[in-house]
Amino acid sequence: MYINGSLLLNGSSGESRLNGQSFAVFRILAVCLLTLLILATFVWNFLVLVTILRVKTFHRVPHNLVASMAVSDVMVAALVMPLSLVNELFGRRWRLGRVLCHIWISFDVLCCTASIWNVTAIALDRFWSITRHLEYTLDTRKRISNVLIALTWALSAVIAFSPLFGWGEAYSAARQNCQVSQEPSYTIFSTCGAFYLPLSVVLFVYWKIYKAAKFRIGSRKRNVVVPMPEILQVKEASHQPQMECVVRHAALTFQVDGEAWRQQKEKKAAVMVGILIGVFVLCWIPFFITELISSLCSCDIPPTWKSIFVWLGYSNSFFNPLIYTAFNKNYNNAFRYLFIKQR
Repeated sequence: MYINGSLLLNGSSGESRLNGQSFAVFRILAVCLLTLLILATFVWNFLVLVTILRVKTFHRVPHNLVASMAVSDVMVAALVMPLSLVNELFGRRWRLGRVLCHIWISFDVLCCTASIWNVTAIALDRFWSITRHLEYTLDTRKRISNVLIALTWALSAVIAFSPLFGWGEAYSAARQNCQVSQEPSYTIFSTCGAFYLPLSVVLFVYWKIYKAAKFRIGSRKRNVVVPMPEILQVKEASHQPQMECVVRHAALTFQVDGEAWRQQKEKKAAVMVGILIGVFVLCWIPFFITELISSLCSCDIPPTWKSIFVWLGYSNSFFNPLIYTAFNKNYNNAFRYLFIKQR
């Protein structure tokens, strides 16, 4: 019995060591992946900013909106994600003090909210440029985009810094916990202002863009003349030589090259906005749903799932510039120009 007991004990301890080693390997891989995500997010957004600042052709609308989005995403990578990684390494226990906790949470909410609203501003800009391309001139776009940027950062600051004036508490010394204020009224205000309101706007905007694109395709089809497939014969008289006019399968479109180019550009912009919105929704909706539910019903969400949802939301700051530049050849050319010039 002793031998069997010792064998069982040794087997259990060996199994525990094996599980511990597997967990350690998984932890190291997760830290490496998150570190790569932080670096890639910072570098990619910083590259977009440098391109806009260095290339003169980008010193115009709509690139100021893209620059604002890149600034918010760079701040997420530089100020928010590293401290979040430190918090994960300590088992989601905050050991850096109350002051740094408030700074981290404030910048977390500020930068992520600004990133979300910048996506909304870009979607609105594309919507107006497609549906009101005659009235939406360059000067108008400059004025409206500056207003959108100011509203984006002002609203984000109000949502982020409200807890500093007594609307809930982010830090708990007893539990070594640092998180966004769980005051129910603040949770409703912050989640609606930071996600559910911009989500409603972008979904409405993309629905209108889709309708406008569908209408343009329909009107373009109505401007196409397709002759009958049969061969048409025209005879002047029975006793005169026959004159035949042969018409093959063809289509005549009443459309100038400039109009076709503009429609192609609008279609590409609509696809870009659709992908940008789709990735934004997929990245952020799990976090904001659990954030709202856990605060209102006092439900306990497993810490692992909380971490997954938080970092999935952060990853949106990596995808934003990747999606935008992938649909813009000017950025690819500008990147090559900058690297060649550096050499």
